[in-house]
Amino acid sequence: MAYALYLAITVPLTVLVARTLSRHGKTFLEDVFQDKQALAHSVNQLLVVGFYLVSLGFVTLFLTSNDTVLDARDVFEMLSVKVGTVALVLGVMHVGNVLVFNGIRRKHLNQATARPVPVPQPYPGNPAPAPHPAP
Repeated sequence: MAYALYLAITVPLTVLVARTLSRHGKTFLEDVFQDKQALAHSVNQLLVVGFYLVSLGFVTLFLTSNDTVLDARDVFEMLSVKVGTVALVLGVMHVGNVLVFNGIRRKHLNQATARPVPVPQPYPGNPAPAPHPAP
């Protein structure tokens, strides 16, 4: 019974967090990769799949327990520790994903500012300034 409750809470929680990351991450990545929508979609999907694999792997590994459950109080105490731990791990993974997104954004912005600035050309009808004589 406790295992079923644990899975009934943690799996939907994992799916909710992953969908939120996917939805908002997609918007963010589309802004970063303005010229490459397909790349933004692919990076978003890869991050979501990685999130699912790590999260559900942790949920599954954390499923086992050596605690003796005798009554409803023991069930709730065990579930509170397990679900609380899973929620904390999901929160840490969420922060990790945000840091990844921010790193991608920062790298993209640095590349955009590192592009050479075009030299202004003289206006039509105005002559270009004379070059300086060689020393």
